[in-house]
Amino acid sequence: MADRLNPALLAEVAAGLHSDPHDILGPHRRDGGTTVRVLKPSAISVSIETVEGMHTAEQEHEGIWAVHLPDEDLSDYRIHAAYASGSVVTDDPYRFLPSLGDLDLHLIRQGRHQRLWQVLGANVHRHESALGDIVGTAFAVWAPSARAVRVVGDFNEWAGVEHAMRSIGASGLWELYIPGVGPGAHYKYEILSRDGHWLLKADPMAKATEGSPGMASIVEESAYDWGDGEWMEARADRKNADEPMSIYEVHLGSWKHGLDYRELADELVAYVAEMGFTHIEMLPVSEYPFDPSWGYQVTGYYAPTSRYGSPDDFKYLVDRFHQAGIGVLLDWVPGHFPKDEWALARFDGTPLYEHPDPLRAEQPDWGTLIFHFGRPEVRNFLVANALYWLQEFHADGLRVDAVAAMLYLDYSRKPGQWRPNIHGGRENLDAIEFLQEINSLAPKLCPGTVLIAEESTAWPGVTAESSTGGLGFGFKWNMGWMNDTLKYLREEPIHRTHHHGLVTFSMMYAFSERFLLPLSHDEVVHEKGSLWGKMPGEHAEKAAGVRSLLAYQWTHPGKQLLFMGGEFAQVREWSEARSIDWDLLEDPLHAGVHRLVRDLNALYASSPALWALDYDPYGFEWIDPEDATNSVLPYVRRDRKGNVLVVACNFADVAHEDYRLGFPSGGTWEAVLDTDSAEYGGAGLGPSRAAVEEEASGRWEHSASFTLPPLSVVVFRPVR
Repeated sequence: MADRLNPALLAEVAAGLHSDPHDILGPHRRDGGTTVRVLKPSAISVSIETVEGMHTAEQEHEGIWAVHLPDEDLSDYRIHAAYASGSVVTDDPYRFLPSLGDLDLHLIRQGRHQRLWQVLGANVHRHESALGDIVGTAFAVWAPSARAVRVVGDFNEWAGVEHAMRSIGASGLWELYIPGVGPGAHYKYEILSRDGHWLLKADPMAKATEGSPGMASIVEESAYDWGDGEWMEARADRKNADEPMSIYEVHLGSWKHGLDYRELADELVAYVAEMGFTHIEMLPVSEYPFDPSWGYQVTGYYAPTSRYGSPDDFKYLVDRFHQAGIGVLLDWVPGHFPKDEWALARFDGTPLYEHPDPLRAEQPDWGTLIFHFGRPEVRNFLVANALYWLQEFHADGLRVDAVAAMLYLDYSRKPGQWRPNIHGGRENLDAIEFLQEINSLAPKLCPGTVLIAEESTAWPGVTAESSTGGLGFGFKWNMGWMNDTLKYLREEPIHRTHHHGLVTFSMMYAFSERFLLPLSHDEVVHEKGSLWGKMPGEHAEKAAGVRSLLAYQWTHPGKQLLFMGGEFAQVREWSEARSIDWDLLEDPLHAGVHRLVRDLNALYASSPALWALDYDPYGFEWIDPEDATNSVLPYVRRDRKGNVLVVACNFADVAHEDYRLGFPSGGTWEAVLDTDSAEYGGAGLGPSRAAVEEEASGRWEHSASFTLPPLSVVVFRPVR
């Protein structure tokens, strides 16, 4: 007969309230045999099957059944429970050892577990067994202030009493292996808070989710077989700063509305390859509930959004891009998270992922919560998440959203609404350490990948090595270039002569960081107007303005990014609720912009002068930065192997006939690109060649005279 336990203790276990149910349930050695206790509420009778046969259990307490097996050292058994509706045979969750080892616990406490997703969340485990091999799922979750945690799902009719988890010491972790639960199972956690309230929470580490309104977590086991081995091998040796990078930024749901990951792998990959972009950057694909957030309010950091398919479907999309020779960058949002009650907010009833200080807990601009970057487990959650996308999904880089909001304690706050750091400053020291850590780890663990900062202030050393006190990013978005350039081009051409400094100022700081020039989604929403709408003039002038903007962007030092629709001069502002306006390609002017972007990418990729020395002053030289009268911006781009291009930008709306321009050397120079060309929708006024003479122009000993078309960019290359 099984030993009798305290009824109050049994009642607590039967109610799923005990913090260590394994201490009561499951097999326990006693008196030379084994006592087995199982929790089967509503059962009429329960028997335990071992390799020796069947053993009848007695109901010791309501829902708890026990049997003592005097002569057996129990290694395997099954539970046969009879109900009014029939009999059910199950394995026992409480006979399995913890799925987390001592090393896992040590690393998690230190905030240094670099493959956190393999031990937390839901991970499918298989075991060989005398009574039949077992497939089950190990669930593990961090909830240090919880009084009890239970797993609920479609496998237990969303009633978690039979699946109470055990607390693992002082780690704050809760764990339970549930045999019979495999890939595709839907689940959440029931968490009993300190104040006695049950919370129903999605798994922070879930690798898959269902969509709204349920937002349940899904047990996921990847079966994907990658085919991008050649790309990944080459990636390890990639030096991104010294290579071409032309990025097409995409919101997957509205590029062409209604496509899933696999359909995008056919259509989007072919399109990006045809257009000649070297990389694609996707707006956040981590799961999020609210469509108009575009993915910037994440609730499932480890799960690709289910809107477009499964995690393996998303891997297929990345794989296809790689096989087409195109890099994949993902937008990543570690700075803040939404307040949805079923997600991360007050996860165990206390501020857990968010900062406990009310003056550091919320991001006022977005109505979201700020991660507690100084807490080791939270930092580990985020660092491992970045590595997860780079390793498990083969992402080639992450664009880190809203870095400035992380760096400054007073970001968007008035005096009295923020608390200084320990030195009395406004810098968020915990966030700085977090960013330095991930920027240090990623290149070591995932060679050839890159992290890109969307950082809008003059913070020093964003791309400087973290070992020297910098943040360590690979690139920084050049928001100053973007704002100044668009402000300049919004001016009527006749007034641009008075604002010439806006387009020359970028070269005052161009080499202070490794910059990327963005014309992103942020510039074509919220009544800012499209790129087309920003240009003054009528239809033809707007088209010419967009063409000159894009050619200027492609030839300016720094990598470049263009949001979808910009490549054919989308007229309307972007909306996530509809596709971009593909029908505009039937208009010759929009089709001309489209053709220009394709040709810009081809010229860019084949011209090391445009990218090899983006971050070396030798790669750029002004021909004349002071021709404000004509609104002309001429410069030289070069590499160290003798490749050289001359770029002449005319932002005036009149042609400059007999315009004399200095050149680095004499001879014949061909116009390899002219945005005024008729094939792009222009008037075709520009030169096909320039005969460069030994005639001084300014400080240049050689020069040529030609017609510089209005609202145009002409690029010359010497004829060899």
